[in-house]
Amino acid sequence: MTRLDANGWAASVVNILAFQVGWFACVLGGSAIGAVVAALILTAHLYWLGQPREWRLLAAFATLGLVIDGSFGLLGGFDFAGGDTALAGAGAGPWGALPLPLWLWLLWPLFATLPLHSLSWLWRRPWLAALGGATSGPLSYLAGARLSGVELAPWLLPAEALVWAVLCLGLSYRLGRAPS
Repeated sequence: MTRLDANGWAASVVNILAFQVGWFACVLGGSAIGAVVAALILTAHLYWLGQPREWRLLAAFATLGLVIDGSFGLLGGFDFAGGDTALAGAGAGPWGALPLPLWLWLLWPLFATLPLHSLSWLWRRPWLAALGGATSGPLSYLAGARLSGVELAPWLLPAEALVWAVLCLGLSYRLGRAPS
């Protein structure tokens, strides 16, 4: 198979559809199904669409997800109602299990497949990027919570709005520069 033209419309459509498949697999399928589907999508993305060093963006967002949603989990932002709450099991290193399920964490590197492809048009418009992050980030959490039975603390959606506005504004400044 050949690589897709990373700048073509077909690549953007494949990119957004793959993200949506991954999102639903994680939210509805939980950690086991989500991990398999996300691994397949991330591998396929890097093989067919990935740009040089794009893996760094995926790794950065995986780290951000662990820190941000892990912190929100520690602060009581999520109530998984006895469900899958451990990222790596009960003995996950010296800190024990993190209050973040694998499926929620995997949404972060899945999102990171979008900025250089189907969302690339957005980064030249910093305030639109911030507004998009402030609205679509919390809406994604709300939809995911409703579909997966997760309860969200009242303060979580405004906090996510702020986080995603800042993240998208940062992406805009980092990725929205004109090529030299």
